[in-house]
Amino acid sequence: MTESTTFTPAGDPEGTEQPTADVLPFPLKKTTTPAPAAPGEGVVKPGEWEAELPDTDDPEADGLSEGTPVDPPREVYPPSAAEWMQAKDKARLPVLPDWVKLPDQRTAVRKWAVRHYSAVAGYHALRLPLVYTPKICMYSPRGAWRWSTAIGRWVFDAEGKTLRLAAVANEDAGEYLKLSRQRNDRVRLRGIVATIGGFIGLAAALTLYVMAPSWLLMLAVATLTTTLGAAGAPADRPLIDMAKVTFRKRRLSSDIVIRAHEASGLTTKDQTIAFPRPIGRDGDGWRVVVDLPYGKTFEDAVKAHARLASGMDIAPTQLFLDKDETSGRRVSYWIADRDPLAVPSGKSPLLGATRVDFWKPFPWGVDERGNPVMATMLWLSLLVGAVPRQGKTFSARAIALAAALDPYVRLYVFDGKASPDWRMFAKVAHRIGFGIVPKNGVDPVQHLLTSLRELKADVEDRYHRLSELPLHVCPEGKLTPEISRDKKLNMPLTLFVVDEVQEYLTHPEHGKEILALMVYLARVAPAVGVSVMTATQKPDDKACPSELRDQHQARFALRVGAYQVSDTILGAGSYSEGLDASKLLKSHKGVGLLKGMSDDSGIVRTYLADGRDADRILTRAAALREAEGTLSGDAAGEAPAPETSATILDDVAAVLGKGEAKVWSETIVDRLADLRPDVYGPWAELESKPKAEALTAALKPFGIGTVQISRRIDGEGQVNKRGIKRDDIATAITERNRKRDAG
Repeated sequence: MTESTTFTPAGDPEGTEQPTADVLPFPLKKTTTPAPAAPGEGVVKPGEWEAELPDTDDPEADGLSEGTPVDPPREVYPPSAAEWMQAKDKARLPVLPDWVKLPDQRTAVRKWAVRHYSAVAGYHALRLPLVYTPKICMYSPRGAWRWSTAIGRWVFDAEGKTLRLAAVANEDAGEYLKLSRQRNDRVRLRGIVATIGGFIGLAAALTLYVMAPSWLLMLAVATLTTTLGAAGAPADRPLIDMAKVTFRKRRLSSDIVIRAHEASGLTTKDQTIAFPRPIGRDGDGWRVVVDLPYGKTFEDAVKAHARLASGMDIAPTQLFLDKDETSGRRVSYWIADRDPLAVPSGKSPLLGATRVDFWKPFPWGVDERGNPVMATMLWLSLLVGAVPRQGKTFSARAIALAAALDPYVRLYVFDGKASPDWRMFAKVAHRIGFGIVPKNGVDPVQHLLTSLRELKADVEDRYHRLSELPLHVCPEGKLTPEISRDKKLNMPLTLFVVDEVQEYLTHPEHGKEILALMVYLARVAPAVGVSVMTATQKPDDKACPSELRDQHQARFALRVGAYQVSDTILGAGSYSEGLDASKLLKSHKGVGLLKGMSDDSGIVRTYLADGRDADRILTRAAALREAEGTLSGDAAGEAPAPETSATILDDVAAVLGKGEAKVWSETIVDRLADLRPDVYGPWAELESKPKAEALTAALKPFGIGTVQISRRIDGEGQVNKRGIKRDDIATAITERNRKRDAG
């Protein structure tokens, strides 16, 4: 082959294919001598491994030039010093901080300063006439007394009284006479100074009273009164209130860190820690990097977490440990000025979003330092667990709200508790159900079971169809954004949400089948764009078996009662990694430990979207779906017809010919239309492909998928179409009858 042809881009005229490359034979040889002018086809022999490329002065290379380098060239250092010079480059701190260099950060700091100091000024301006002036008037007499008493003690040398009394007690007459003469000299001099000062002050006051304007007199009186009031204020009740709360924080020193490690048992007097970098401020806290003694590891520091916090005289929720990948004994501590997990993360940014692209990460919360945490549900399943009233449902609902704002994401929502938290999703959900008790003629458990069967059949069908799509549409046999948004292909991203899943899994009649279907979906479905999110407050083996929990690639644990429960949610070994949700406090609402969604594990303070916020977001999401034409299922009133769904198995069995093992779907639809024209007549009027898809959708709830069936038509070539197997229909009918008889 000497040339290759590319696919013609959409919109280009046909017949414009151009050769894109020439395949040239390169001579292989072991020497570096120049190649002949015209490379000939060489024979590869043992030991020949070098390939010589055509020279750039080849006539065929005329007009070619060097392209732009993909990566900028790295600065070249002497090989002998390259390693430590590059390390110094990485460790070098910037001369100016980012908030000085970057215009957007300078603007943010300026706005904060104006907002902060204007609030402080307003706070004190309001209290000046109402609080501070009465305090000054009340404390000024006490201040005048304290001032005059202090002057009297100074004049009469009160500070030397203890020495004179000590001389009397020791019966030291010489020392006493010496101290007495010294006191008399001091009192005489200080009395003269005090008298002169008193006359000067009195004269100044009389002059000011007689000659000064009224405003200056008032200013002098206010100044004197304020000074006396400040002097007379009690030590525990200052004259000026604080405009902001002062949190308990102190400067962290190396002595405190060393003391903490000694108190925790990680070090001894003879074997202490080392500081590879100085202690410094890092946001609203301190960053400390230490090297533990040889033989100690990060896991040892995790076990001593509470003792380390006690040694630093802070709460355990203020101390965060990070593992350093460069050394097993190096630990990075972040010590917060106050408990960061008790600070609300704020409203969800989804309130201001017009729509969301669910293929990309979306805002879910912030970490302990306030940095945004982005979530994604692509190619994974998520398990959320917590004790009641810790924000489990709100955290899971935040993800479902993001999915709702992408009109091309299909939503399944089921709530085993039947709480109001998920009711508003009826505006957008393809399938939705609440509780386990039948109401208004609808059995929510049966509806969930039907939805699971429908989704399982859809997942199986997706695997077949993705493998059959052309390479230019589906290059690697995987779902793409373009495929998921193509309404004709009908393979949108899907999010299956089950809150309080234990209520369905422990159902006496359908619990085992629901468990089996959910295990299948959590394990297999994410690869074709169907993600599963389950939430529970009882993650034990009975209410939520390990065979389901283990299929979830991502885990999110809010506050739980014990570290064993935390390990159950996050996975075995999480406690040894420093992940323990039992250490979270009751006040940490919506705060949890996230593991498996990305390479990093850590704390997430999820954004809040309360009932009103969720309703606003879902109203916008419903309008988006109506505009895009993607509102479907229960939200659009498109539930399957009860009569058809109840008899479809028997009807298909009735039209199958004797001895037919496999039949095309469109052939069965034509036979069904002849059998019951009033029910299946509209299907028969469709084109060939939609006709087959209508039957496929009707059989999905029973777990029946389609297969490729090849038939020879009129003795000509083979024709391949989708169809169903008789054995699948018989199995589904047997299973239905067995459950009906058992109930």
